[in-house]
Amino acid sequence: MSPVAVAADRRFHRAHVKPTRRRNAWRAALVTSVKWVAVLACVVWAALEARTFASTSPLLRIQSIEPSGNQRVPSDVVRARLDGLKGENILFVDLEAWRTSLMASRWIRDVSFRRSLPSSIEVVVQERVPIAVARRSGRLVLVDERGTEIDEYGPGYAGLDLPIVDGFSEDAAEDEARGALAARVIMALRDKKEVASRLSQVNVKDVHNVIILLNNDPAELRVGDDHFLQRVESYLSLSDALHERVPEIDYVDLRFDGRVYVRPAGKPGRDSNGVQAVNRVNDAHRR
Repeated sequence: MSPVAVAADRRFHRAHVKPTRRRNAWRAALVTSVKWVAVLACVVWAALEARTFASTSPLLRIQSIEPSGNQRVPSDVVRARLDGLKGENILFVDLEAWRTSLMASRWIRDVSFRRSLPSSIEVVVQERVPIAVARRSGRLVLVDERGTEIDEYGPGYAGLDLPIVDGFSEDAAEDEARGALAARVIMALRDKKEVASRLSQVNVKDVHNVIILLNNDPAELRVGDDHFLQRVESYLSLSDALHERVPEIDYVDLRFDGRVYVRPAGKPGRDSNGVQAVNRVNDAHRR
């Protein structure tokens, strides 16, 4: 009998079929994801452990507070205001809240903190600098270069050689502008030491026409609201000649460039003779 040929059926050879590449790729991605999750979990655990250590370690508790830059505010006062800061964690303490506590002192203009690991805080203080003694509502107070009130003037500040500022009212908003104007006048005159040393009083009642008094000179200097130093220097350059012409001067108006007006003492209103005398002095001075 002749052999019968049977067609090959591939279904009988499935053991030799290779698995698809897609299944292998999925398994590799799963393994990689598991590895990264494990690594991330380790990192998070380590971070939490480090934070726990940092927040509880006695090595990071604040032990010392070191003020600097302070002169009027004693270091003991600074430390007393920050007494509750000791024992706090140096990394997590809210220093801004303690800054607010220090800024309550009128002498302190600004303050900043520096952490010095492991357990010290440096307190850098910027104090206000008094430039004048202002008369306000029957009180004498120290004011700074912004016209801000610092403290009551008393025997403890007797060593300060400062000009007097007058002209304040009971209106807080107006007085704020007057204080700023007075500070601007005084700071302008400070550009020339020889001029600043002669400044005695400043009156800012009229914010458009500041009045200045110099030491050993009864004449009022009316200098307007700008060019303060130039106008006072102009008066000083003419002072001797003016007093020769007008021995007793009530006021000198310096607001008009190139011309100085003088009213002799004891004469009401503008005195034409005084004005003419000053004009001649100006002409002689220019020559």
